[in-house]
Amino acid sequence: MSSEHFTPDRRTFLKRGGAAVAATIAPWTMNLAAMAEAAAATSGTSSQDDYKAIVCVFLQGGNDHGNTLVPFDQASYDTYLAARPSVAIARQSLNGLALSPVDALPSGRQMALAPALTDLKPLFDDGRMAVLLNIGPLQGPTSRADYYQNRSLPPKLFSHNDQQAVWQSSHPEGALTGWGGVIGEQGLPAVASRQARDNLACVNLSGNAVFLAGETASQYMVDPLGVQPLRLLQQSYFGASGLSNAFRAVSVNLGNDAHWLARRHAGVLRSALDTNSLLRAEVDAAGARIQPLTGAGESMRLRLQLNMVARIIEARQRLGLRRQVFFVSLGGFDHHDNLSGSHPVLLQRVGEALAAFQADLSTLGVEDQVTTFTASDFGRTMNSNGNGSDHGWGSHHFVLGGAVRGQRFYGTLPDVVGGETDIGQGRLLPTTAVDHLSATLARWMGVTDASALSRIAPYLSRWNGQNPLSALLTGV
Repeated sequence: MSSEHFTPDRRTFLKRGGAAVAATIAPWTMNLAAMAEAAAATSGTSSQDDYKAIVCVFLQGGNDHGNTLVPFDQASYDTYLAARPSVAIARQSLNGLALSPVDALPSGRQMALAPALTDLKPLFDDGRMAVLLNIGPLQGPTSRADYYQNRSLPPKLFSHNDQQAVWQSSHPEGALTGWGGVIGEQGLPAVASRQARDNLACVNLSGNAVFLAGETASQYMVDPLGVQPLRLLQQSYFGASGLSNAFRAVSVNLGNDAHWLARRHAGVLRSALDTNSLLRAEVDAAGARIQPLTGAGESMRLRLQLNMVARIIEARQRLGLRRQVFFVSLGGFDHHDNLSGSHPVLLQRVGEALAAFQADLSTLGVEDQVTTFTASDFGRTMNSNGNGSDHGWGSHHFVLGGAVRGQRFYGTLPDVVGGETDIGQGRLLPTTAVDHLSATLARWMGVTDASALSRIAPYLSRWNGQNPLSALLTGV
């Protein structure tokens, strides 16, 4: 059998083993762990008019939605205060932050942004931000009775790792693909025809995440501080040209007599090197209108990531890109305690970073072409455990961008506690599914293939064509 003939088993081995091989070399090559055959959403020369991107801002740990979007009308606030008296935000501090949607909430209900999210209020008011109410992973319409009888539920509810995976892929932890990656790889040329720029469809600024793993495309990891040179292939790193050349010979420039797995590994590395060189030239050395930020530490982490996203978007035409999917994240949201102390600090970082990013997109003239959304492991209990809140399920999230039909709430606002969406301690049974969001974003990005849509939103058909987010974005 020719060494180039791959049986189905060998293809499976390569697909699953590629990540392990790349992870092995990651410490050497500045996070090149998942760069094999990553892709832009389509090949060919792009223009400003047909470029689109989605950006996932993942709040790791399970964001407390109760102190992010706060009940504000007096009756709802009183219920909120009774449920979490030790960690509730004072109502007077919410003055000026109540949201006034185009379509009023039912029964005179009102919701306000947390004081730490002041920077997002203007974005909602001028229609560039919307709120997704009570969204979470679902495998179809689900009732409280379904929950109590364990019927058709997402796997391992309330588990951090599992629910991160389910949010990002609709599958349990260990999934090989995420819905962002499947969106990003649509329209790609065949693997053998891809170029270095095609490695930039799915760009991760935060570290490996299943969200951006496609079926034939993997995520390209970029340092938020800048596109770093690969020092292992520089003569100065080894101290002698002979060592650098020897490293190239055994890892990059392999001949046809090398083992097929070694040659595939070398191809991955060559592709990563080519993309690194291209990205450095076009992002770091192109005189971008979006200037790089300086600074370090957790206070700057999300700002730096989104700043680099904006700089890559600025280079989209020079790179020949039409579709991209980005992933950024911020950790620390597992607030079993110190909710009142730590959570506002994190929310302020989120609000400042999102507002700055939207300003950058406005500078670039691409606000209508980039849609950003927040996500998290899960929501949390409305009932306090004393100094914090515990793991939940449904949560409220934000969607931002010029294509967003903003100043609106999408989905169904749950009772503060109790009612048909309360499965205990104020945990929310979601009424809007992640599949509703992923399908809407996919269609906005131009995905029309039914097979691809079924992989992006595998449970969507169980709602019989009903999608509460169908009007979220223009052009869908």
